[in-house]
This record gives sequence, structure tokens and C-alpha cells, in this order.
Amino acid sequence: MPHDICHPALRTADTAGHRARAATMVPMTTTAAPATTPVVGFDQVSKSYGNVRAVDGLTLDLHPGETVALLGPNGAGKSTTLDLLLGLKHPDTGAVRVFGAGPREAIVGGRVGAMLQSGGLMDEVTVGELVKLASDLHPKPYKVSDVLARAGISQIADRKVNKLSGGQEQRVRFALATAGANDLIVLDEPTTGMDVSARQAFWATMREQADQGRTVLFATHYLEEADAIADRVLVLHRGRLLADGTAAEIKAKAGARRIAFDLEGPIDEDPLRALPFLTSIDVSGHTVRIQSSDADATVHALYGLGLYPRNLEVAGLGLEQAFVAITAAEEAKSQ
Repeated sequence: MPHDICHPALRTADTAGHRARAATMVPMTTTAAPATTPVVGFDQVSKSYGNVRAVDGLTLDLHPGETVALLGPNGAGKSTTLDLLLGLKHPDTGAVRVFGAGPREAIVGGRVGAMLQSGGLMDEVTVGELVKLASDLHPKPYKVSDVLARAGISQIADRKVNKLSGGQEQRVRFALATAGANDLIVLDEPTTGMDVSARQAFWATMREQADQGRTVLFATHYLEEADAIADRVLVLHRGRLLADGTAAEIKAKAGARRIAFDLEGPIDEDPLRALPFLTSIDVSGHTVRIQSSDADATVHALYGLGLYPRNLEVAGLGLEQAFVAITAAEEAKSQ
């Protein structure tokens, strides 16, 4: 997503312009939304670019304390959805509300922090100076030393931003987005470029934020993160909300199960591919892995072939497999 964490706020050294624009970047107050008011509300929102409908009639609400994963293949509308939420783009039709107000009002009012996927940072300052600037702009700032430690960048506080690796830049963006208390944190591919330990530390912090009643919305391609972290998963496809539920509910929605077994001798794939309710098959050595929309019927037919599978296992799909199955089924409908 070609926007900076602070929108364009940190791109110039003009102090006055800096402060006016940086308000769009800074996560601020701890005031909680009323229980009856969704943190985020999309009401029949659509957004097009020429003939391409990036978001198509999107309706959803997010609530205090939720950790929500936004999933979808490339071009599904994830980045545009986040842009609309942050007021970076305006809907063609429908309405977006953040804490009951327009996105800009909520952001300028200091209730939203964002860590966006890419974009420039002030590169002639040190990491510590940049984080201090973000902290100084918060009405409810955290101590700079705590922000640096939480992001795992204390040891590079004196390093110029233009000397950072990609993973280090991501952690700096994380620090900027969490430099003060806030009610909503929006994250676009937040752990891209981070190593395993940095990712674990990042999500531990996000859990803490959600436990304190804050809402966390993140878009990711790491579906194992969504499975482990999110208590709600949204699946977008061609700008539409295809699925909305817990990870377990999304897996169940796929309606398929995994079947794995071993066969002796050379494996003839043709009769296996003719099994009923088969949705996919993979043969590796003596091991066969298939997906079926009716596992009982498939296994019954398997034994009807006169085969004697060993180490037979039947299990539900993982989130990644369910995601692929759901989006593939939707794609097939549209063809």
C-alpha cells in the first residue's frame, strides 16, 4: 500500500506542516467508544477505480476489544478498505464511520493509530528522534524508552533511519503506531520483513492492546498469524465480504476435510482422481493427500476401489486451506 504510516505527515521537515499532518498518524487517547457505538462501521460502501470495483457494497461493524484479521487474495480490496477506514480515500457510495464520526474526525481527534505497509519515513533523523516526535504529539504518550523496547529497537535508537533494514523499518513503523494510547490500531501487513522473534514480540504486544479494550484490525498474508491471533476473520473477494466469523467458523464454512493415507506399490492416480466429492489431490511418494467436500463418501469409495490405505487420517482444513477453498469456489462461480 503506497502510503506512509503518518499518511504524508513525516515526509517533510516543515515543523508546522508536520504537526498538522502528523495528527493523522498518531494513535492517541484511551477514551473508549460507547458500548452501543461500533468502533468501525461500513454501510454499503463501494469504491471504484475506473471500471474496477475495488470495494463492492461492503457492510460490517467492528467492536471494542476485537482482534480482526482481514484476508483476501491480491486485488480483493483489502488496501482500499483500509484506505477508506483511514480517510485516505472517500467512498463512491455508502458511509464509513469510525467511533460514530467520519474517519478524518476520528483520526484528527486522536483515536486511531496506523501502521501501513510501505511509505517513506524521515530518513535524516535517528530512530529515537523519530519515535520521540511521535510520542510528543500524543496527548497520552508512552515513555519513549518503553516504546522503543516494546518494538525491539532500543539498540538502534541512535541509528539514522536511512541506515535501517526493511525489517527494522517495519519495527519503527510499529513503534510510531503505538507511541501513545489509542482505541483503534490499523495494521497493513505489519510483520512483513520481521524475523520470527520480532513477529512473536509484535503479536504479544497486540494481544496486550486488545486485552486493554482496544480494537486491532490487521491485513496479512500470513494466515497462520490470523489463525493464532484473530478472534474474528474477514475474507474479502473482489471487494465483497465473502466470509465473517471466527477462524473455526471460516474453516467449517469451507465444508471440506483433509484425507491422508499411504498406499503400497506404484500409485495409479486416475482412479483416485475419480473419487466422489474430491476437490484436490496430491501424491508424494507413497502418501496421498486429498480434500473432499464429503469425507465419509470419499473414504467409502476409496475402499470400494479395492485399495487398502494405511495410516488413514481425516481432519478438518487449516485456515489457509479453508481460505483457498472458499475463494476458489467463489472464483468458479464468477466464471
